Amino acid sequence: MEKRNRRIGMSVIGVVICGISIGFFKRAELGVDPFQSLMSGLDAAIPISFGTLYVLANLVLIMFALIMDRRKIGLATVINMTLLGYIAQYSQQLLIRIIPDPGVPVRLILLLIGIVVMCIASAFYFTADLGVSTYDAIALILSEKQKKIPFRILRIISDLICVILGILLCLASGFSWKQIGASVGIGTILSAFGMGPLIDFFSIHLARPFLERE
Repeated sequence: MEKRNRRIGMSVIGVVICGISIGFFKRAELGVDPFQSLMSGLDAAIPISFGTLYVLANLVLIMFALIMDRRKIGLATVINMTLLGYIAQYSQQLLIRIIPDPGVPVRLILLLIGIVVMCIASAFYFTADLGVSTYDAIALILSEKQKKIPFRILRIISDLICVILGILLCLASGFSWKQIGASVGIGTILSAFGMGPLIDFFSIHLARPFLERE
C-alpha cells in the first residue's frame, strides 16, 4: 500500500513538474515538444483557455485509447489529462510576469531549464507506471496491434503529424513564421531527439531510488 501511494505521489509530482516545464518552453519561445506544437496550433485556432483546450483534446485521444487498448490508461493518464494543461497555462503566465521581455540568452536558459525539468518529470511519471499520457498511448497501442512498423517509427510519424498540423493551424489563424517559431524550433528538435538519455539518467539516479527507498 505504501509503494502504491508513493507511485500515486510520483505521478502527481511528475504531472505538476511537467506542466511547469511546458511553461518554461513556452516562455522561451524557441519551440516546444511535438504534441505541444499541435496544442499551440489548436490554442491559436480555438478561443478557449489552454487548460480547458488541453482537457478536451485529451478526451478525444482517450476515447481512441479506451476503444483500442484500455490497459494503457490508468490513474496517471487521468491526472495528466486534467491537470497538466492548467499548470502549463499558469506557469507560462507567471513567467511572463516575472520575465516580461527576455533576450535570447535568457530564452536559451529558460529552454534548457524546461528540458531538464521535463526530463525529471518524465522520469517520475514513467517510473510510477500507473498509465501513460493519451498521446503516448497512441503510438504504443498501434505498435502492439501490428508488428510491421516499430514503436520508434510510429512515434516519429505521430510527432511529425503533430508538428505539421500545429504549423498549419497557426498559419490558418494568421500567425507569421516568426510567431510559429515560438512553437516549432530548436526546442522541438531537442525534445524529440535529445531527452531520452536525460530521462534515463534521472530515472536511474532519482525516480527509482525515490520509489524503492525504505
